[in-house]
Amino acid sequence: MNDDQIKAETKTLQVPGARLHYEVRGSGPLLLMIPGAPADAGTLTALATMLADRYTVVTYDQRGLSRSPLTGPPSDTDVTVFAADASRLLAALTDEPAYVLGNSGGALTALELAARHPEQVRALVVHEPPLPELLPDRDQWRAAFQDVHDTYRDHGAGAAMGKFIATVDGPDAPPPAMPDPSQMPPEALEMMGRIQGNLDYFLGHVLLPVLRYEPDVTALRSGSVPISVGVGAASGDGVPALSAEAVAELLGTVPLAFPGDHQGLAMDPFTSADIIHTQLIRTTLA
Repeated sequence: MNDDQIKAETKTLQVPGARLHYEVRGSGPLLLMIPGAPADAGTLTALATMLADRYTVVTYDQRGLSRSPLTGPPSDTDVTVFAADASRLLAALTDEPAYVLGNSGGALTALELAARHPEQVRALVVHEPPLPELLPDRDQWRAAFQDVHDTYRDHGAGAAMGKFIATVDGPDAPPPAMPDPSQMPPEALEMMGRIQGNLDYFLGHVLLPVLRYEPDVTALRSGSVPISVGVGAASGDGVPALSAEAVAELLGTVPLAFPGDHQGLAMDPFTSADIIHTQLIRTTLA
């Protein structure tokens, strides 16, 4: 892999209500990678670098997050709005269908994109989409995430995020490992600062609308887009892993095993890249 493939070309795209920051690496067929909130494209940088010798990889910050500022006042933003942005970004980049990867909340954007604009998607891999609306104890999850939102309103982002992480990961999950800032490279520290700055918008305007999303399974099953659903081997029984298993069953497919937990794409990008590439090629040729 040469330096031109690793180095990202940074661009922006104006969409209704926001200006999207996106990054382009590599060469080959287009692969759009969508991160989940409150994270941004930085969480997928290592994975994008691993795939840049096989694809033109495009990563971006979803609207209202990090380097994709809103051009008006914040308002509640649901998956249909995020998916419309992804559709506009693809339309600006290519006239051909593209490969798409969605991670976490970005996987919901990707599912909606495939359901509403299947002509733009050649094949799709979604990694642990959080879909509590598909789970049998939906009402319990609705109440739990409403409590996270209310905690943010009454006590601030710090208290709410602690409760959010515990709710998403499940009751038996160990506490998340906190990186030592002194051991983090400058770009990682910069990304962590951006994510911290995203919390008010995420908790106030994204959390509840996004987690009330229910994909159009009928459209996805009957559509032309091959969909693979990934789940981390170490994810346990948190909402994302349970949701991945539920949506895979509804789509009539077997979950695709990835290394690690919900953060597996970032923690083991080398293995994840090979899994993604193999699956995209396999489903395209099937």
